Amino acid sequence: MIDKLIKKIKEKDAPIVVGLDPMLDYIPEFILEDAFASCGKNLQGVSEAIWQYNKGIIDAVCDLVPAVKPQIAMYEQFGIEGLQAFRRTCNYASAKGLVVIGDIKRGDIGSTSEAYATGHLGKVVIGKHSFSPFAEDFVTVNPYLGSDGIKPFIKVCKEEKKGIFILVKTSNPSSGELQDQLVDGKPLYEILARKVAEWGQDHMGEDYSYIGAVVGATYPEMGAVLRRIMPRNYILVPGYGAQGGKGKDLAPFFNEDGLGAIVNSSRGIICAYKKAPYSDRFAPENYADASRQAVLDMKEDLKNAFVR
Repeated sequence: MIDKLIKKIKEKDAPIVVGLDPMLDYIPEFILEDAFASCGKNLQGVSEAIWQYNKGIIDAVCDLVPAVKPQIAMYEQFGIEGLQAFRRTCNYASAKGLVVIGDIKRGDIGSTSEAYATGHLGKVVIGKHSFSPFAEDFVTVNPYLGSDGIKPFIKVCKEEKKGIFILVKTSNPSSGELQDQLVDGKPLYEILARKVAEWGQDHMGEDYSYIGAVVGATYPEMGAVLRRIMPRNYILVPGYGAQGGKGKDLAPFFNEDGLGAIVNSSRGIICAYKKAPYSDRFAPENYADASRQAVLDMKEDLKNAFVR
């Protein structure tokens, strides 16, 4: 799957993943009204609204980007109905040819970790048949519990030729409370990056590993260090746009071949119609067109990442 992702990045000249992280106040009123009229003003109606909102964005950007990244918490908050919208979104994105990165940040051990890996990346066997609960190609994983939490995911990834992105240096302001702590003179995120490189050697694609890392765009100087430690691990870069990251800051995350990183934007794309400069040009009914334009603008901005 890492080879497929890289192929699509090259074809579309866009190391971009669109974060599908819907909140109710992101969804245009006309979509909510239609969903509530057909399904009721309840959780089922919310599920339908989320699905229709996501579908519009996927249709608008699927020819421009290689991947989408739905954040499962935004769906889980609405219970089973929300998870149904998550599943529909993953299935539809996959059917449109997009790589699906499930942002689930799971982290546990033993049979629990195996169950998470099976549910999101593998297959459940029932009698003589097997079923894939979700159409995800990669997921994000929290490594706090160590190898016991990571290796069950790698096992399933090998079986299914899928991948994971392991949290190494996250973009949130308080990440340093733990991730920057020194252990034998080295910050914890560097030690973790070395583990990612080690784990990655156990599941390689043609040039890059199926095992990648999450490193926030808000820390480009750390990105440069981590890029050297993990030369053959793809880096998923959150924190672009709404959290302050800019294209010119992202050069350290990429290798000399122009590959090695994929940059996420969520609110900056899916909520573009609500913010300048797009709000003056696109009505809520044209929210998907605003998202498309935001992707085009992001593609142009990311060209600055390759100016060395």
